[in-house]
Amino acid sequence: MIDPEKFVGEAVGRLREEVPGRAIIAASGGIDSTTAALLAERALGDRVRALFVDHGLLRAGEVGRVSEFFRASGLRFEVLHVADRFFASLSGVTDPEEKRRRVGEAFIRVFEAEADRFGTDRLIQGTIAPDWIESGGALRDTIKTHHNVGGVPADSKLRLVEPLRDLYKDEVRAVARHLGIPEADRQPFPGPGLAVRVVGAVTPERVRRAQVANAVVEEEVERAVAAGTIGRPWQYFAVLLPVRSVGVLGDNRVHGEAVSVRIVESVDAMTATAMEVPRSLLARISERVTRELSGEVVRVLYDVTDKPPATIEWE
Repeated sequence: MIDPEKFVGEAVGRLREEVPGRAIIAASGGIDSTTAALLAERALGDRVRALFVDHGLLRAGEVGRVSEFFRASGLRFEVLHVADRFFASLSGVTDPEEKRRRVGEAFIRVFEAEADRFGTDRLIQGTIAPDWIESGGALRDTIKTHHNVGGVPADSKLRLVEPLRDLYKDEVRAVARHLGIPEADRQPFPGPGLAVRVVGAVTPERVRRAQVANAVVEEEVERAVAAGTIGRPWQYFAVLLPVRSVGVLGDNRVHGEAVSVRIVESVDAMTATAMEVPRSLLARISERVTRELSGEVVRVLYDVTDKPPATIEWE
């Protein structure tokens, strides 16, 4: 395990060397990017500008929650509302790798325009070791392309600055706690957002369903944690599946989609174990999802697969 205080001092020094002028920060609201952003602010002061991209693939209420989180962390930031651009880039795309590449490229094009306006070619982002390892680094096969690694276009003029590149998630959390970031142990959220939790075509309507299902899973799991029914998982969410299933609504037949619930335990996200949870918790999730998405989702499944062989996210 790293020494957080020593790491912060070294990271601040490296950032001052790598960024002689201004820089923009890709700030997603996650622990990785927020930690990188606070390190950058400590090193560069008002020469950096943190940007939170509202790409339309966020969880319900995420813009408000992230804004409150940034304010609580002491981070200066701006919100960019560019959902139309991301949905257009994902139109007709169903392949998971292509989704990640499209999302990564859309991010970079947005950041390129903002960098031009801010007068810089440096982009600071919260890439950590599992991102580039799973993207095919360190002589390994590509497990899945992380949008902030393999999604960066070859013709991009931005110079990436990645102060957390050699850290694993548990080490980043230790640094975050040292920096005073609140909720440093909260669950991760994928950079491509719900694009990788909506299996198959990504449309505003399907994303809305995934938002509702994710909210239910998070609320019910957090209620169970607060009650002491289960320990705190590493990650817990819903995935909208590209299948339609027959259901019953009143006396009528309906043909709706299916949702898979994922609740896992992990330390560093390199491996994970599907969590054993009470049947009553899953029943509440199922009842709420099918009621709140009445006629739209008619079947709820529980994913019991560990990592490996599966990854934590479905795509």
